[in-house]
Amino acid sequence: MHDQDHNLGLFGGEIHYINTFQFGVEIFKHALVITVFVIIMMLLIEYLTVQSRGRWYGRFEKYPLLQILIAALLGLTPGCLGVYMVVSLYVHRIFHFAALTTAMVATSGDEAFVMFAMIPGQAVIVMLFVFVLALISGILLYLFPLGKRRMKLAVNHMQLHEHDKDCQVLIPTKVIAQIRHISFERAVLISGGLIFLILLLSGDIGSDTWNWKRIIFLIVTSFELFIALTVPDHFLVKHLWGHVIHKHFLRVFAWTFGAFLVIHVGFEFLNLEDLVRENLFSILILAVLVGIIPESGPHILFITLYATGNIPLSILLASSITQDGHGSLPLLAETRKDFLRMKGVNLLLGLIVGLAGLLFGF
Repeated sequence: MHDQDHNLGLFGGEIHYINTFQFGVEIFKHALVITVFVIIMMLLIEYLTVQSRGRWYGRFEKYPLLQILIAALLGLTPGCLGVYMVVSLYVHRIFHFAALTTAMVATSGDEAFVMFAMIPGQAVIVMLFVFVLALISGILLYLFPLGKRRMKLAVNHMQLHEHDKDCQVLIPTKVIAQIRHISFERAVLISGGLIFLILLLSGDIGSDTWNWKRIIFLIVTSFELFIALTVPDHFLVKHLWGHVIHKHFLRVFAWTFGAFLVIHVGFEFLNLEDLVRENLFSILILAVLVGIIPESGPHILFITLYATGNIPLSILLASSITQDGHGSLPLLAETRKDFLRMKGVNLLLGLIVGLAGLLFGF
């Protein structure tokens, strides 16, 4: 009997080990998908910038309010892909801080899909409200120096090398020769892109089913492969490898993976439902504080509470305003100060909206 219990204990330990391993693999894959998308967006921005000598984003700099409108629209799109684009534009000093904050106010991350599934009518109201609020807050924020600031970098990402004849993105006559005498950096980008594309097509990473998000990932990965195959060695080594891969890949991945690990382990031992009290003010404070977490998931608690009639719309709005899904993880990886500044604005807006809603009874 003792031996049998001992064997069961060993068996249970093996199951726990396997589950822990699978848990780690899932976090790794999730972090990898986010990191690759962010990096590819940075590569595309770098490609377009050098190709146009910076002219393509001149319109944004000339019309800063256009940045706010585009950021609000990108933030409003369900999921985190639109916000990743805004973060990439901010990191490259194309978007200003007001536009960045606008996108973070407008986004509800992956929880937007949950809202449309559980409460479709109210989801439309929430989306319209946060969109209008994001536009207003972005415009007001731009009136202050904080809103106009751009990300401070030790080295400017957008080095155009205008006096360098080799700073081109496509020289058709050299493509074949570049492939024949392939460099280490080009081999890594091509093989990495192919592996990621195969994993996407097989469903080993990303969505299990064919949806718009999976299609977008396939499109941007195809662009990455095109760029890696065609750009000259100078551009690939100096811009793509030096400015993007070397400086950002490991940092974004480490922060994303670390955040997922801490968050999921914490939620494994912390049941948020037990923290919800009958006092609506306490629930509002909890909803706003949970919004600090750069994770798609905690917000679902408040969607469920609202759908079951346990909390009013004002608390759901406050939660939607303050949480950004995974969208703020790349920002956290690049600049903690701007992450905290953005979160400070979001928390203040969420708290004001939530308190006003409780005061007026909605």
